[in-house]
Amino acid sequence: MVSGTVRERLAAMVASASDGAVTAKEAMAATVPLSALGMTSLAQMRLIDAVENEFGVEIDLADDGLDLLDDLGVLERYVVKAQRSDS
Repeated sequence: MVSGTVRERLAAMVASASDGAVTAKEAMAATVPLSALGMTSLAQMRLIDAVENEFGVEIDLADDGLDLLDDLGVLERYVVKAQRSDS
C-alpha cells in the first residue's frame, strides 16, 4: 500500500476517480455526501475498482456498497475492518 493513512489514500483515490471534481482536501473535510460535492456514478465505479485493487477488499453493491461510496469515514472503516478480517 502507498504511504499515508488509509483515509488520506482514499481521499486521493476519490480525487483521482472523480477527475478532480472532488479534491482530496474536499473529501477529507466533507460534511455532506461525496455525491453532493460532484462525485458521479462513473466516478463511484472507478473508486470501487481502485479500492478493491489497492486494498484487496471487495465492495458488494448489493449490500451497503453505494452508501460506502458517499462517506469517506464509512469507507475507511469498511476497508480497515475488511483488511483485519482477511488477516
